[in-house]
Amino acid sequence: MEAACRVTVVVLGTLAFIHLVQAQDQQAGFISLDCGLSAEELSSPYDEPSTGLRFSSDAAYIQSGQTGSIQPNRESQYLKPYRTLRYFPNGSRNCYNLNVEKGSKYLVRAFSVYENYDGLNIKPKFDLYLGPNLWSTVEWQERDDVRRVEMLHIPTSNSLQICLVKNGTTIPLISTLEIRPVYPSDRYDRVWTWYFRNEWTQISTTLQVEVNNLENDYDPPNAALTSAAIPTNSNLPLMINWTSRRECSLQLIRTNRSTLPPLINAHEVYTVIHFPQSETNENDVVSVQNIKTTYRISKNSWQGDPCVPQQLMWEGLNCRITDKSTPPRITYLNLSSSGLTGTIADYIQNLTQLETLDLSNNNLTGEVPEFLGNMKSLVFINLSRNDLSGLIPQALLRKGLLDPQGNPRLCLSDSCIPPKSKPFPVAIVASLASVAIILVVLVLAFVLKKKTRSILGALQRPPSISSAVNVTNANPPVSPIQMNKKRFTYSEVINMTNNFQRVVGEGGFGIVYHGTLNVYEQVAVKLLSQSSTQGYKQFKAEVDLLMRVHHTNLVNLVGYCNEGDHLALIHEYVPNGDLRHHLSGKGGRSIINWGIRLRIALEAASGLEYLHIGCIPAMVHRDVKTTNILLEEQFKARLADFGLSRSFPVGGESHVSTMIAGTPGYLDPEYYRTSRLTEKSDVYSFGIVLLEMITNQPVIDQSRKNSHITQWVEFELISGDIRTTWIQTFKETMTLTLPGEFLIWQCHVQILLPQNVQACLRLLSN
Repeated sequence: MEAACRVTVVVLGTLAFIHLVQAQDQQAGFISLDCGLSAEELSSPYDEPSTGLRFSSDAAYIQSGQTGSIQPNRESQYLKPYRTLRYFPNGSRNCYNLNVEKGSKYLVRAFSVYENYDGLNIKPKFDLYLGPNLWSTVEWQERDDVRRVEMLHIPTSNSLQICLVKNGTTIPLISTLEIRPVYPSDRYDRVWTWYFRNEWTQISTTLQVEVNNLENDYDPPNAALTSAAIPTNSNLPLMINWTSRRECSLQLIRTNRSTLPPLINAHEVYTVIHFPQSETNENDVVSVQNIKTTYRISKNSWQGDPCVPQQLMWEGLNCRITDKSTPPRITYLNLSSSGLTGTIADYIQNLTQLETLDLSNNNLTGEVPEFLGNMKSLVFINLSRNDLSGLIPQALLRKGLLDPQGNPRLCLSDSCIPPKSKPFPVAIVASLASVAIILVVLVLAFVLKKKTRSILGALQRPPSISSAVNVTNANPPVSPIQMNKKRFTYSEVINMTNNFQRVVGEGGFGIVYHGTLNVYEQVAVKLLSQSSTQGYKQFKAEVDLLMRVHHTNLVNLVGYCNEGDHLALIHEYVPNGDLRHHLSGKGGRSIINWGIRLRIALEAASGLEYLHIGCIPAMVHRDVKTTNILLEEQFKARLADFGLSRSFPVGGESHVSTMIAGTPGYLDPEYYRTSRLTEKSDVYSFGIVLLEMITNQPVIDQSRKNSHITQWVEFELISGDIRTTWIQTFKETMTLTLPGEFLIWQCHVQILLPQNVQACLRLLSN
């Protein structure tokens, strides 16, 4: 419904209340729930005599909520199903799960009766979702005590989730929930309610009303046509008003030739509800529901669609959400410290797009299943601190995906013996592991140093010279921005940031503020500073790039503001800040362990690889550094800040010539020397990021004798001082409870596994 109110159907009916009664043998497929009715109550299920419908308790269809009932002095005003209710003080989303037949047409109807059940006399307001999509906002008018919402729906899967979602501070409630195939005698299962106005006069007849001349399938029953209304003043129009997102009205006006006033028996108004968001892949939903059942997971957030809407995504999950028309896929499952018992569930293998699996710190027993090594998308598995036993599958050993520490009964081969009966020489393993690490990092540091020498002088020059590194993008003249994403006004930006109340970051572009959209969606608002050296060109460059890239490891653009002198980018909010702060522990942030660092490196590499290979034309970020790698709540990496990015012509040269741009310390020496920009420029910067992640050292530190990180690493390694803090810290992350061969191999893999890291090493070695 855009600018005007659309009346989809207006049908003659009756002003009298009629509820079509169906025989019990017609109730196959009906689900009629008396919400709040105890499942143990002797009267459940029961037949409601005025409708002929069989109601039962809703307890089997929902795992949350509390039960209540309306005030006793009001019970006589309502049929039995509407006297009890279920309300939801806890959790943002609470969902009913119903089994339906995919592709069939259903009537879905929800009644909510308030009647001051809680004694607060505060009528609630909340949202109803059908799966991942908003169905309706339920809000009481001043004199109302009952709200009814209904729709006709064709499910796209064999399950249906109806969710009550908080929309403020009040508590959602529901009295009855009905879902059934449409009636054969009245396909729209219409409930006709009394509608009368003071300026009307009612008329009626006892005669049979013929409707044969109605050429449609909406024929109402005869009882709906035996009464009607006309305006008391025959010279006035007959007006009908209703609200559907906005106030709408319908006027019936007598024609000039008519001697009779306008007349109406009844009216119906239907609106089309668009459900643009696809539900999560059905196979993924079934799999994660089975995992939930197997481990008896009772997290309140594990209700409704696992992935969407994003603000209600299940705790411990992450999903690949490409666009609204593509079903989301589950890519991340974290059930660490969840009290899991038993074996590793077979249902996990059905999550075919799973990339990260964390089952650490539980009480899992049994063997590590072979299927984990055969899951093509998996790039990291954490099974540490369980009680697993037996052989580690060879496929997992070859891929280097597994973090098995804290499982002393796990073995590498048939000949493995428990540590107590044959202690392994820990000192030898520590030395061998350290040597393996040193060899790999030495190669990286040595060649990085060689390529970096050409710009070390430039990094130490006076500010007037070194500042040239941060000059603006030398793109051709830019045209006005033409985009399909949401364009916000400056006043909307002020509202979403609560007048720029909370600062979450600052960069060359300007200050970044925290904001909120649609109550739930958190955003980061990057406001261009008037004194910024990165002006409109960088603003447009970043918007243009983000408009056409979609990847789980890139920060998504929500919208932008381009109003006069006010330029702003609105991104999705990434709550854990940037990688640099987590490496150093600044600002009270945690210092992340090596397992998480490995995953972050892989995910950042995946985002970079997408820019280089997945985009047409290919793109170079030009400013890859730890402060531009942002982390979600589960430490999922998102590459950000694309203001300096450049594209290559399709089918053109493998490089472009451009003015130098980037951050000192991360800048590719060859790019700095020749101004020839290639994807390898990003790969070099990513190699610096890897050294930073491994050593916890800043890229440039003038207080060090060897100020650049490549010089410092080379010196520390050549000196052979394994007591150096960063080497000792790295060693301590490798729990030496498994045979040394595995540890040495794992050290190699953890550094080399991401394809972009391998590309970096190959490039630098050449």
